[in-house]
Amino acid sequence: MTRTHNVRLRRSVMAATAALAVTAGVVAAAPDGEAAQTTPKLSLIAATKSLTLDSWKEDPGVYLDLGTYLTAEGAPFELKVTRKSYKDPVVAEQVIHDGDKTTTKALPAGLVKDFSGLPGFAQITITDSKRKVVVNRTEKYCPNNAAGRIDPDGSAKSKYPESCPENAFTLGSVWGVEKGWASNTYAGYSSAPVELAAGKYQAKVSVTKRYRDLFGISSKPQLINLTVRERSWEDEDGGVGMRSKSAASGHSGHDMANMKGMAGMSGHAGHGAARSEAPAAPTSGAGPSYNVGHGPLIPAPPALPWALKKASLRTATAPVGDGPGRTDGSRKAPAVEPNAKRPTGKASVPDVPKPDLRSLPAYGIEISDGGQDVKGKDYLAFSANVWNAGPAQLVVDGFRSPGKELMDAYQYFYDADGKQVGYTPTGTMEWDPRPGHEHWHFTDFASYRLLKADQKETVRSGKEAFCLANTDAVDYTVKNANWHPGNTDLSTACGQENSISVREVLDVGSGDTYTQDLPGQSFDITNLANGTYYIQVLANPENRLKETNLDNNSALRKVVLGGKPGARTVKVPAHDLVDSN
Repeated sequence: MTRTHNVRLRRSVMAATAALAVTAGVVAAAPDGEAAQTTPKLSLIAATKSLTLDSWKEDPGVYLDLGTYLTAEGAPFELKVTRKSYKDPVVAEQVIHDGDKTTTKALPAGLVKDFSGLPGFAQITITDSKRKVVVNRTEKYCPNNAAGRIDPDGSAKSKYPESCPENAFTLGSVWGVEKGWASNTYAGYSSAPVELAAGKYQAKVSVTKRYRDLFGISSKPQLINLTVRERSWEDEDGGVGMRSKSAASGHSGHDMANMKGMAGMSGHAGHGAARSEAPAAPTSGAGPSYNVGHGPLIPAPPALPWALKKASLRTATAPVGDGPGRTDGSRKAPAVEPNAKRPTGKASVPDVPKPDLRSLPAYGIEISDGGQDVKGKDYLAFSANVWNAGPAQLVVDGFRSPGKELMDAYQYFYDADGKQVGYTPTGTMEWDPRPGHEHWHFTDFASYRLLKADQKETVRSGKEAFCLANTDAVDYTVKNANWHPGNTDLSTACGQENSISVREVLDVGSGDTYTQDLPGQSFDITNLANGTYYIQVLANPENRLKETNLDNNSALRKVVLGGKPGARTVKVPAHDLVDSN
């Protein structure tokens, strides 16, 4: 499973941030007694006037991370971006802070069309040594690309999220540059690299007139002298792998997510797949890709053989649907059994705020042949997200008796002050020993089904259990949304084989994406007739989790199957205004 949280370990940005420390020394504090500025003074600055970018011989091109930043002085720069529903357009407003008071200013209709940033914000022009223009383009800007403070009196931490969402079904986001901070204007690695021959260039970066006028940004462009040098992976120590090109969202089976450059939290790539950590974003100019903190990226083995092996190892007396690894969708979460490690207090469901689990419509829908492990089969692969609209966290703890294969799972509840005030049994957790997983799965979180045109079930995904993580910022405008969730990948959640207890959390405003692209988890459509179907994403299928609302747990996405066996096709109509498969 791969989940990523917009990890940005890029040498160029580190160098640029270091240069910002020098810039910070020239920012003067407001004179004593001077009234605080209520609208931010925004400026475009360059951390350095000269920069070297690497182009790799094996994969030519440089990413235009030029070390330019938007600074906010006097007040934070904050935008709130929302849509009422998928039938409504995305709208944005500026939030203006005046002490403890806030006012809002609506921004022009159509300014933003999604949640990934301000489109056409930065104008980049690059000329070669003969003053010939070789690059002339605009790039979007995510204000959440905070690089650090430029004012010694600025806040120690930025309160704003660390990225802009890329999920097509995002409902609300908050973008901002903290007062006394600077935010990188680079569009991220979702922006295509530029092929530049080794040599000398000059880059001119400016804010386009539309945004200069809208936010009162200085018209002064920034000039950077560029040196492009060619390098080879063979010359690098341990030079292994390839440039990380794009990143997919989702647990690809929680386990092959791709990174959308620097934007949006990505999900678990197919949680039924063997997990492989997502590659870090490449350094400026790219080069060998590595797992952050884990050395070179090593592809994980496929999960299907393990699933089949587990099925074959079951005894004839084992109940149908029991045990991990089922791929036919028949497995049911086992009932809670007596366990010496249960909490000793009396279970209760107090009258305090509770989570509200909701499903997003399926996305990332495509036909798959199941890979080399399966012949003559057609599968419908998809990504699914269940998110928490709050106003309280979903907190599930697992407790294990020595020698037991399953943990008993309990949902915990907290009052407004964060004090634990109750709990209730809510199913089980099971250990998944497959390479790439090796963590505890909660068995009562979601279910995925393919429905016929009359919306009766025809196929069920074998995805059976989940390791909860906050992979996607779905709506950070809901009450009590946490803009800085802690467990955003599997290394921070889900425990180890020798764990005696495990806590899994889904924070308010965030969702957990799983990509079902493996046989058994994707839908086997080999013998299905062509026609209209619906992918159903169902949260809390057994209603064991306590929520504020159980009526919004299901989401449907229409698909139309066609083609012939071995060459099936799928058409994915737009979901209201969201035209994304």
